[in-house]
Amino acid sequence: MYNVSFPGFGWEFTINPVAFQIGDYKIYWYGIIIAVGMVLAMLYAFKTADRFEINKDKLFNCVIVGLVFGVIGARLYYVFFEWDRYAGDLLKIIQIHDGGLAIYGGIIGALASGCLVAKLQKQKIMNILDLVALGFLIGQGIGRWGNFMNQEAFGTPTDLPWRMVSENTGGVGVHPCFLYESIWCLLGFVILHFVSKKFYKYHGQIFFMYMVWYGFERMIVEGLRTDSLYMHFSIFGYTPRVSQVLSFAIMVLGIILLIVFGLRNKNKLKGAHLKCQE
Repeated sequence: MYNVSFPGFGWEFTINPVAFQIGDYKIYWYGIIIAVGMVLAMLYAFKTADRFEINKDKLFNCVIVGLVFGVIGARLYYVFFEWDRYAGDLLKIIQIHDGGLAIYGGIIGALASGCLVAKLQKQKIMNILDLVALGFLIGQGIGRWGNFMNQEAFGTPTDLPWRMVSENTGGVGVHPCFLYESIWCLLGFVILHFVSKKFYKYHGQIFFMYMVWYGFERMIVEGLRTDSLYMHFSIFGYTPRVSQVLSFAIMVLGIILLIVFGLRNKNKLKGAHLKCQE
């Protein structure tokens, strides 16, 4: 049980990370909330698949494989950067109920496996990536509330009105980083959904925008967190945070791809226009 408060707003809550218990097995809100996010993302994907010219039956195969390898990727990513914790007892690697999942590992695992299945089924990968990006934003926006129930993924001390205080923060007001990311992702979903309906110019556009949108936010918010995974090396005495480095790279790559594909699409339209005039 945690006593959580937002003193700036006068809000106080008592939360229990355990939703219910079956015998000795505990079911946590963290898992339930993440599952809800996944289900809503899937429902959205199947509802809008036709607009992205995607076969729903084949999409289902990609989703199932992506979910499985997303969990595996999230775990392996975390274990890799926290190897000292698992080196002495490898069986701990499969004990995911004790925590230890990294969202970037989940994204990488889901994308890699899902795209492989899409390729084998001869689907249009860029179309699927656009749709998946919107689903990711739904899942991430909702899933972050699992961190709230566990009282984790918070940041450094702050006096801002929306600071959060609980036993896990040591009774000190801290940045509610889970909230920042949840709001940013859900806002991103609304914006990119609108873009996909009104300003969708070429396949891959939504996914590239997702890279920039999420990469920028994660790069900033990760710098506030106190539970970051760190690289295994230092630069001038500074050990980089894994997610900050990766987020910056993803954001820059997204910007480059938006420019390259945008120019390519513009030239293609210009060529088609000239051909029509002949």
